[in-house]
Amino acid sequence: MQQLIRHPIILFVVVFALMSAAGWIGNVVLRPRMPIADDSRDDFKLVQSATLTLLALVIGFSLSMAVGRYDQRKNYEEEEANAIGTEFLRADLLPTAQATAVRSLLSHYLALRLEYYQTRDLQRVERIDAATAELQGRLWIAARDGATAQASPITALAVAGMNDVINAQGYTQAAWWNRIPVAAWILMITIGVFSNVLVGYGAENTKGKSRLLFIMPITVSLSFMLIADIDSPRNGVIRVVPQNLISLAQSLPKP
Repeated sequence: MQQLIRHPIILFVVVFALMSAAGWIGNVVLRPRMPIADDSRDDFKLVQSATLTLLALVIGFSLSMAVGRYDQRKNYEEEEANAIGTEFLRADLLPTAQATAVRSLLSHYLALRLEYYQTRDLQRVERIDAATAELQGRLWIAARDGATAQASPITALAVAGMNDVINAQGYTQAAWWNRIPVAAWILMITIGVFSNVLVGYGAENTKGKSRLLFIMPITVSLSFMLIADIDSPRNGVIRVVPQNLISLAQSLPKP
């Protein structure tokens, strides 16, 4: 299930097939065997409307969750760019040797952060994470040594700025891990299946109207694909563009 929701196009195909099968079962299998009596039609419409309303609410809440997480990833990208840019300037507060080392390391660190946002290769992401952790250690040592060699409230600003750089990366990582739970996806798909069964069960089995049974599966599948696309940081079409980091990289002086 984890792999399925990480690939929106594949999710669309699978969900569409599942919803179409559910509608077909309701229309072709259940309706002829258990026809709706005239005195039960109002009750059936009530249950059908309630189920479809519940499906719409679950889809709406899930979309809101996905959009909230997308906005969070965008905000943390902006915070990362601000933290790196601020620390690049605060490096002037350190002794010359440490200041030069911090600027050089920050340039490499910025390149790694840009690659983290842009790559789709999960194996490459693991290597980027390892290199990022190693660079953070070297950056912290350079800032610490500079503040120790020239201890003052001014050099402490450079140490505090380096702390912001490291924390911003941690917040970004947490935001990218924060996805819609698998249990919520299972609930959505289950409600969608029952909704399509009820739609198929309530539709008249005529040639012209049976074609309308595909509208519900397509609508539900597109909704699920949109939610998965927004919620997938790497594999979707709607992704966070690191515009702030790109602008920062263009504005920094070349080493």
